[in-house]
Amino acid sequence: MVLLFAVGCGLSAANLYYAQPLLHTIATDLHAGSGEAGLMITSAQLGYAVGLALLVPIGDIAPRRRLVPAVLLLTAAALAVSAAAGSIAVLIALALFAGIGSVAAQMLVPLAAELAGEQRRGRVVGSVMSGLLLGILLARTVSGAVAGASSWRVVYGVAALAVVLLAAVLSRALPREHDRPHLAYHRLLASTVEVFKRDQVLRRRALFGSLAFAGFSILWTTLAFLLSGSPYHYGDTLIGLFGLFGAAGALCASFAGRLADRGWHRRATIGFAAVTLAAWLPLWLGGRHLAGLVAGIVILDVGVQGTHVINQSVMFSSGGRDRSRANAVYMVIYFAGGAAGSAVAAALYSTGRWAAVSALGASVAFVGLAAAAVDRARPVLQNG
Repeated sequence: MVLLFAVGCGLSAANLYYAQPLLHTIATDLHAGSGEAGLMITSAQLGYAVGLALLVPIGDIAPRRRLVPAVLLLTAAALAVSAAAGSIAVLIALALFAGIGSVAAQMLVPLAAELAGEQRRGRVVGSVMSGLLLGILLARTVSGAVAGASSWRVVYGVAALAVVLLAAVLSRALPREHDRPHLAYHRLLASTVEVFKRDQVLRRRALFGSLAFAGFSILWTTLAFLLSGSPYHYGDTLIGLFGLFGAAGALCASFAGRLADRGWHRRATIGFAAVTLAAWLPLWLGGRHLAGLVAGIVILDVGVQGTHVINQSVMFSSGGRDRSRANAVYMVIYFAGGAAGSAVAAALYSTGRWAAVSALGASVAFVGLAAAAVDRARPVLQNG
């Protein structure tokens, strides 16, 4: 079942990232600039934030065996129409809906946490997150390879088919849940706000996550533009393969979960934040040197994904029947940070190129490390 959850999360989250290595190809095909093409990523992340706010909390009151497949079918529809889109504006709009539907992954993560025992929760969350992260990484590689052999439109068509198949499998394989509390939808959303207000641990973890993911988005939104131009001049297939260099982040997820199970979450948070900051020196050098770029990608993914797994393990260890709502709050803020990072980075690359993007990423990472240090010095001992 853990494997099924990992695969389901991976395929769901992958839909947010198929476009990243193809941005320059899509921009050329549809006669758009880099800033316009980058808005596809921003739109998808904003859609994801909307889905997190409005759909994920429903997991606390509705059976996810029915809810998750229904949400996945929304994603499949948006992907299928994207394959025939004739303008960048249409793709940007459809990316919003694909992002909304991709929150199925964040409905599965709290369910996995609920099914796991207290002593194994960190490891289970880490394993499921490993699948999610591998899905994100392989999405770039697969989309680059498929587009290189055919076209970017085929990528969207294949993705839509994969999501339909996933929805069919999950509708039969997800376990039945205990009776859910009866709560009106508007009260559910209001209670989600209350969860945010009363839980200071959640607020801090959301801040750490949003800063880390902003740096992640700064890199991956602009990487295709760097690699397609001077001095690299790579095609879609080679650009997609760079996603594999981030596999270290996915492999690190299980390790981060074990650190959380041992109660080392504050030290681990500072350590992963420092790793994230350290990544931006080789990434800056990667503007001209391939070895630096590869090393920076590996280091950054370890820092960002380690931070994310620690954050979710801490949240789910203290949650009760409101885990879906807590996860919704966390992920809304997390992806808002990512959307802001991708939007600023795409615009900045048009004027300042890679040096400016690297400076932006390092600045955001420094703020993240400072926040983690403050949390270590002034820890929150309980919610409230």
